[in-house]
Amino acid sequence: MNGGTPRGGDVRCDVLVAGGGPAGCAAALALVRAGADVVLVAPAATGRPPIGENLAPTAGPLLERLGVIGQLGLDGHAPCYGGRAAWGADGLAEVSSVFGPYGPGRHLDRARFDAALLEAAESAGALHRTGRIRTVERLPDHWRVTTGATGTVSARYVVDATGRPARLARRLGATPGRSDRLTAVAGHLAAPGGGTAEPELTSLVESTPWGWWYTAPLPDGGRVLMAVTDADLVAGTRLHDPVVWWARARATGHVRHRLAPWQGPPRQLSVAAAGASCTRPAAGPGWAAVGDAATATDPLAACGIVMALATGMEGARAILADHAGDGGALPAHARRITALHEEHLHARAVQYRREQRWDTPFWHRRHQGTG
Repeated sequence: MNGGTPRGGDVRCDVLVAGGGPAGCAAALALVRAGADVVLVAPAATGRPPIGENLAPTAGPLLERLGVIGQLGLDGHAPCYGGRAAWGADGLAEVSSVFGPYGPGRHLDRARFDAALLEAAESAGALHRTGRIRTVERLPDHWRVTTGATGTVSARYVVDATGRPARLARRLGATPGRSDRLTAVAGHLAAPGGGTAEPELTSLVESTPWGWWYTAPLPDGGRVLMAVTDADLVAGTRLHDPVVWWARARATGHVRHRLAPWQGPPRQLSVAAAGASCTRPAAGPGWAAVGDAATATDPLAACGIVMALATGMEGARAILADHAGDGGALPAHARRITALHEEHLHARAVQYRREQRWDTPFWHRRHQGTG
């Protein structure tokens, strides 16, 4: 591949990547290391409080393949020694990663992790432009993309790494489809003053009649706490109200013990779609979707970043193969994304069927295969 050089406000490149999260950075890194000229367009950091996320141990080999594991400073994130769950029974079951082949995972400072990945992509040679995709037009041998005030980019290929909205894929005729209406109502509990004991470095999931709770420590001494239910059940459970949300958390059997250092809820909660979804098709002539823009997983699976890295690298591989003359590479990427989504739905159904204690709308839908 041979890109061009900036001319005024315009740039020519081999591949434009829309989105600067793990999927977009993984795609950009893989492409740049294969010799492609890459422009990565991503909005500026929002400065919003981190929601926290675990990095599964299986991310390690992917980061090694990208050649960035030494640059990311993973030792600066808190280790995650596994997870505990009250699921299908009142007691806690434990899954440890300490003795796994890849060692412990990490409780991420997600903003710092994403920034480090973006910096690695830039250091490798990707040209980073701050902004969003405004228009995209298909010309005979390339895409013409406008990115707001930052000018125009001409690219042979485009990669959609814009997350669940799949903004670019939608413009190209693809359809993101949700498999459920799962919603997360999350709060960031800032580190308590006065000093506290070292937190237990495991995540915790606890099911309830209306859904389930997730909590995990953050590297800064704070904690993420998230209630997960269906969108239409949020109002009835009043989980959007921080006071009610906090009271429900304090009434749990296990989560409440992780909240002992905190006296009250955060001032605001964030509400976000959290269900499984899949974009169909996830690729077409001259483009590919990766990460959540291709397929998003239920947070219960705890594999979002691993999936983002893997599909970002896979999308890059498909583009490189297409450029080399393999006309079936991009359709094969789309089929693999669909297969990954179907495999996830099957595994998710098995996990949700393990919880049989409640015949309530949330669980009835999952036992009947409608949620």
